[in-house]
Amino acid sequence: MKIHREGYLILLITTLICVGIIFGAEALFPYSQIMRGIFAGLALVLFVLVLQFFRNPTRYTQVDEEHIIAPADGKVVVIEEVDEPEYFKEKRLQVSIFMSPVNVHVNRNPIAGMVKFYRYHAGKYLAAWHPKSSTENERTTVVIRDNKGREVLFRQIAGAMARRICCYVDEGVRVQQGKEMGFIKFGSRVDLYLPLGTKVNVKLGDKTTSGETIIAEFAE
Repeated sequence: MKIHREGYLILLITTLICVGIIFGAEALFPYSQIMRGIFAGLALVLFVLVLQFFRNPTRYTQVDEEHIIAPADGKVVVIEEVDEPEYFKEKRLQVSIFMSPVNVHVNRNPIAGMVKFYRYHAGKYLAAWHPKSSTENERTTVVIRDNKGREVLFRQIAGAMARRICCYVDEGVRVQQGKEMGFIKFGSRVDLYLPLGTKVNVKLGDKTTSGETIIAEFAE
């Protein structure tokens, strides 16, 4: 298990806070081992909670140009046909994955190809499951076109707790399926917009593993 680079500074700050809590308890309760133990336990819990946000496990992607791989760990919360107004400006099949604070928050490329479109939008911090979070929250939009001209749009969306979206791709860059493309700190959501007719292999409530779960298969 590795720790993602986005967590280094936050973990350092958390460590200093935890040390401060422990030494503060020593000063405040010099004669109470129970109270010192309680505060030490709280400091440990805080450190572990922050640490697990930034874990970065190794993932093994079975590369297949006909497959659309999960870009995020989490739970499938939306599968429906919608109008996609930013890039396609027509109907697409939306599959959304909600990432809770306990999920791995590394995002990965669902397909291989060329990044044809990238936009960052500042915005609100509505709860990630809110219907308007896709259009009003802080978010990025990335479109990848594969070697057959098929395009998949995916959108990183900040949640109520997430306060920073990191995206490591840009227009004109060729990306590999399953490789890391970004990170969202704390709770968040990722939306996929797929061509109509795409065969969806998951259902509402299913758990996904980024870089491994086959979300869907192209129809052609």
